[in-house]
Amino acid sequence: MLARWLLLLVCAVHAEADFFHFDSISNVSTYYFNYIYCNIWEGECQPNQDDATQQVLHSLMVWSTFLWWSDYMGVLHQWYCSLGQCCESGDCRITNNITGLAKDLRTKLHGQHLAQSVVLKAVQGFINSPESNKPLTLSFHGWSGTGKNFVARIIADNLYRDGVKSECVRLFIAPFHFPHARLVDTYKGQLREAIRDMVLRCPQTLFIFDEAEKLHPGLIDAIKPYMDHYDNVDGVTYRRAIFLFLSNIGGAAINDVALDFWHSGQNREDIGMEDLEHRLRAETMESQGGFAQSALMSGHLIDFYVPFLPLEYRHVKLCARDAYIAWGLETDEATLDEVAKAMLYVPKEERLFSAQGCKSIPQRINFFLP
Repeated sequence: MLARWLLLLVCAVHAEADFFHFDSISNVSTYYFNYIYCNIWEGECQPNQDDATQQVLHSLMVWSTFLWWSDYMGVLHQWYCSLGQCCESGDCRITNNITGLAKDLRTKLHGQHLAQSVVLKAVQGFINSPESNKPLTLSFHGWSGTGKNFVARIIADNLYRDGVKSECVRLFIAPFHFPHARLVDTYKGQLREAIRDMVLRCPQTLFIFDEAEKLHPGLIDAIKPYMDHYDNVDGVTYRRAIFLFLSNIGGAAINDVALDFWHSGQNREDIGMEDLEHRLRAETMESQGGFAQSALMSGHLIDFYVPFLPLEYRHVKLCARDAYIAWGLETDEATLDEVAKAMLYVPKEERLFSAQGCKSIPQRINFFLP
C-alpha cells in the first residue's frame, strides 16, 4: 500500500499536473511542514499558508478516495475470479492444461504407449505454437474399445474448462448426424455452417468425428478447406481449431503387428511408430468408405496417425479396476480376474487380445455386482 502511495505521488509530481500545482517534491515537504507547524505546534503562520495546506489536504483526500476505490475494485475482482468467471488467458472456457493431459494419458490410458506419446507431442506442440499455419488434424485408428473415444475425452477435459460439455467442443457421429447418402448436399451446408459458427464463437474449437470411416467422401471434401493451409476461409481463420477423426480403419494392420511382436517374444512396448505408420497409411488409403476416398487423405492434411493397439488381459484388469474406483466400489484381484475372464479374446487358440477392449467393462461389472 505504501509503495502505491509513493508511486502515485511521484507520478503526480513528474506530470506537473494542475491538480496539485506542485513544481517539485520539495514543495510537498514544505506544505506538510507548514501544516504541522501551524495546526499542531501552533506556530506563527505566514499569509495564505492555510490556503496552501488546505489545497494539499483536498488533493490527498481525493487521492485517498481513488485509492480506496481501487482497493475495493481489486477485492471485488478477486472474488469474482474465485467463482471461475475470469482468467488470465482471456477466454475462461479454455484451460490448455498440458500437465494434466500428460498425467491423464499416463495414468488413465492403459496399454497404449504409442497413443500416449503421439497425442501429447501433437497437442503440446500445437498449443505452444500460436502461429501454426493450419489446424491440428489427428486421425485415431484401432479396434473398438481400445481407447479412441476415451482419449478424445481426455483431450477435451484438459483443454477446456467444461470438458466435452464445453461450448468449444463439438461431436459428430457419422451414422447419427449424417445417416442418408441422398442428403449429402444438405449435410454439407449444415456442417460448414456449424463449423464456421463454432469457430467464430470459440477459435480453439475441438471437432470430434466418430466413426469417420462412415462419412460420405463429399462431406469430408466440403470441410477440407477448414483443415488446409489457408489464412482464412471466407474471412474466418480456422488455424487454432483441432480436428479429431476416430475410425476402425487400420485395426487389422495394427493387430497384425502386435501379434507378430508377441509371436517373436518381443514386448509390445517395443512397438514403434516406424513399425506401424507406413502400414497404417496404406491401409487407410486402400480402405472402403468416404474417409479414405476424400481429399483429406490425398491432400496429406492429417498431421498425425495415432494407432491404438489391441488390449491384453492385464490391460482389461486395469480398466476394470478404474471402473470400480470411479463408481466408489471396493474390489480385489479375484473379482478383477473374474471380470477380465468374462471378456472375449482373440485369436481363439491364444486368447491374447480383448475383442471388445474395455468398452463393455461396465456391463461385465454390473453382472458381478450383488
